[in-house]
Amino acid sequence: MEDHTATGTGARPAPALRRYVDSYVGFDLRGLPAGVHCGPPGRALTVLISLSDDPLGVAAGVDDGSPVTRFSGVAGGLMRRSVAIHHDGRQRGVQVALTPLGARALYGMPAVELAHQLAPLDELLGVLAGELSDRLRAASTWAARFAVLDALLLRAVGRGAHAGHEHRVRPEVAEAWRRLVAARGGVQVGALAAELGWSRRYLTERFRGELGLSPKTFARVLRFAQAHELAAVADPLPWGEVAAVSGYADQAHLVRDWREFTGRSPTAWRRGEVLLGAG
Repeated sequence: MEDHTATGTGARPAPALRRYVDSYVGFDLRGLPAGVHCGPPGRALTVLISLSDDPLGVAAGVDDGSPVTRFSGVAGGLMRRSVAIHHDGRQRGVQVALTPLGARALYGMPAVELAHQLAPLDELLGVLAGELSDRLRAASTWAARFAVLDALLLRAVGRGAHAGHEHRVRPEVAEAWRRLVAARGGVQVGALAAELGWSRRYLTERFRGELGLSPKTFARVLRFAQAHELAAVADPLPWGEVAAVSGYADQAHLVRDWREFTGRSPTAWRRGEVLLGAG
């Protein structure tokens, strides 16, 4: 009988990449029940690359009729809902989390152009996507795969640097993103705008125009992401405590956001999510 495992191995990118790439995670699922993993919205733009023979089956929403598309490599922007990752109980791949600067540096486009949607990675990286997939599959350890990611993403950033893509991001927008992330969404948008020397309306327009979410919505996503992280561990806190620690006024507000961002109630999510406590 096959072992039932769901493991993840994380790493930080090379220092020269850290303005653009937040993290790497390698995942290996074996012998699990077939199902749908809710990939939650969070602070980063996500790239998924399959290391299995079967491509990834991904939909841009959960239980909402969104079509399932097969990708060997897929990129998404910032989201305000979970993506549905369909699997048959066995899946291997790598996940790369990009900062908003990473969209400009790697893809040559603002993050807003990918917001709330999924795109084949080869449409964004060209032939580099195929080389990346081939070299990741050829590597025999996670350390070697992460080294491949460093080498090829540095090449992509170098290519983008010649075109000056990164410098088109307003520094105030990048700083607003950084501060919101650091506070896990616990920042008053008006106060943040004042500190940056902008009006709240101007910050909202610029932030949404670059990233595809308003600062207020992004703060809600960050608060939910913290709650999701707390709820996904092997021995989670009760829902009321998860809500309090994550900065919710009460459990009812947590339930509201959970339904909005996953398409399911917390109870239904916990019953259906097969990757809880994995890693």
